[in-house]
Amino acid sequence: MALPVDPLWPRAGDWPLLESADFGIVGVPTFRTSLSPTRAGTTPAAVREALRLYSEHPAGGALARADFGDIADPDGFPGAAAAAVSGLRARLLVAIGGDNSLTVPVALGCWGTRIRTAGLVTLDAHHDLRDGHSNGSPVRELIEAGLAGTRVVQVGIAEFANSAEYAKRAADLGITVVARGALRSRPIADVMDEALAIAASAGGPVHVDLDVDVCDRSVAPACPAAVPGGISADELRVAARTAARHGSVESIDIAEIDATADAPDGRTVRLAALLILECLAGLAER
Repeated sequence: MALPVDPLWPRAGDWPLLESADFGIVGVPTFRTSLSPTRAGTTPAAVREALRLYSEHPAGGALARADFGDIADPDGFPGAAAAAVSGLRARLLVAIGGDNSLTVPVALGCWGTRIRTAGLVTLDAHHDLRDGHSNGSPVRELIEAGLAGTRVVQVGIAEFANSAEYAKRAADLGITVVARGALRSRPIADVMDEALAIAASAGGPVHVDLDVDVCDRSVAPACPAAVPGGISADELRVAARTAARHGSVESIDIAEIDATADAPDGRTVRLAALLILECLAGLAER
């Protein structure tokens, strides 16, 4: 799509590759282990293109912004993808998925040896505590790698989208769960502030997983597992900015979008691009 050129209206994205930056994005195009058929590996490129539909105003300011490209074959040996992420230098790194299995290498790569004090906040319709290795297992995998379940908070867990066994597993691990229903009577910014305080309670780094299937299916048709009744696009945008504003948050991922399954108006991919800009705005507000 040809876009108008206006020197007084610079477009977002097209950021340079730098050795280090205040704010960085990286594509992590995982898709091979997804429980649902998906071409989520196509999404990072689509989100970068969608960024150009928007302006960075009023978010960017003087922050140095970088695009670190894509991690090659992130579905291969997880340690290799984590090592690649660990070499990226940014105060806040935003990883563009890919399915939710990207959360493991991104979090591990950013945490390194600090995993014993690290915390995790997920915005997700699902617990992601399944056995094995898939987009349904990242939270369990991180806990088995050394993350304390008591510093995991899951926001937006949907009714009728999880099993009793996995709900019990979450409770047994000490995970704090904020169900979708609880968000109907509370501002999501307040919920996020509480979630981030729990995740950061040991003084370590926090990773935030923005699984876009937490949104209502009408908002996110490109998310295979999104259900009717999820949160709004605006709520997810507020959550993203609130997370990026918090000083302990070093990494955020945007997951579970299959760009090839989006609505003709590209609403899900466009939402992902706006989430990146909300993260940039949140960092600028620290």
